[in-house]
Amino acid sequence: MKDKVLEVLDTIRPSLQADGGDVELVDIVGNVVHVRLQGACSGCPMANVTLKNGIERVLKEAIPEIESVEAVQ
Repeated sequence: MKDKVLEVLDTIRPSLQADGGDVELVDIVGNVVHVRLQGACSGCPMANVTLKNGIERVLKEAIPEIESVEAVQ
């Protein structure tokens, strides 16, 4: 599953980088993906929206077994 998640994150990354941010895969525990938002995304007030409505939505569409995506520090 890790390779699939990394592939999907690579498709999302250019949008995040365009706004000065990025995302890093930290771990996958069961069907929960743990990521670290970086750059402008790490302190952005809209980070949770980006995480849930962007990253989580795209990952769940591509990999239906994913239950959720959680941000870690």
